[in-house]
Amino acid sequence: MSGHPGAAVAAGIVPLSAFCAFLRDEGLSKKFYYITLLRDPVSRYLSEWRHVQRGATWKTSLHMCDGRTPTPEELPSCYEGTDWSGCTLQEFMDCPYNLANNRQVRMLADLSLVGCYNMSFIPENKRAQILLESAKKNLKDMAFFGLTEFQRKTQYLFERTFNLKFIRPFMQYNSTRAGGVEVDNDTIRRIEELNDLDMQLYDYAKDLFQQRYQYKRQLERMEQRIKNREERLLHRSNEALPKEETEEQGRLPTEDYMSHIIEKW
Repeated sequence: MSGHPGAAVAAGIVPLSAFCAFLRDEGLSKKFYYITLLRDPVSRYLSEWRHVQRGATWKTSLHMCDGRTPTPEELPSCYEGTDWSGCTLQEFMDCPYNLANNRQVRMLADLSLVGCYNMSFIPENKRAQILLESAKKNLKDMAFFGLTEFQRKTQYLFERTFNLKFIRPFMQYNSTRAGGVEVDNDTIRRIEELNDLDMQLYDYAKDLFQQRYQYKRQLERMEQRIKNREERLLHRSNEALPKEETEEQGRLPTEDYMSHIIEKW
């Protein structure tokens, strides 16, 4: 395999953290695994703002849920015209319908549990809690997920999980478009408030990610110890073998044995 699955997200080119299906051949059958990459919510939010500011839109996204797309009343637009290019960060934050808010939770959760995009289906607080718990469960049930802030560990987990090797090591890109945005502490706090569910999900994800990483590391060390022990036993066996073979080769047949062969043939 080549490249690395988090490069686009880490570099801020793709500002959302969607999940995808990873296909592997398992003998004669094909098996799908759902995987995803999560990103620090503040950096991800700023990255999406910069992406939208340059003219990006999600007009091709259908937002299908329970077999239908949301109505304009359920999902109003934050802008008029063809796109939202040139919008300021303040304008971006002020739109109450902005899908950038808590995007990672929304994209990982089962929206049908809360009536999809119908905000009047259940109270807001209950809706938020259901979405967060659903996103956590779906993340935990995934065969693999990574964090863009931990590229090397993400690569290690991917390779160990699927027994695959990337041609090149992942690179940690710290100088992203989001990283180049200077914001004050008040703005950061506002972004954290708008993405409170994503913040909680990311804390959960970091803890789960470290647990999985430590487990794989311990498993690798145990496998290495077993391999080393087997190699030592094999080495000792090979050291003893030549001596035994020499003794057998140097031993002459006894007289009784030779007599038996002569009598038989």
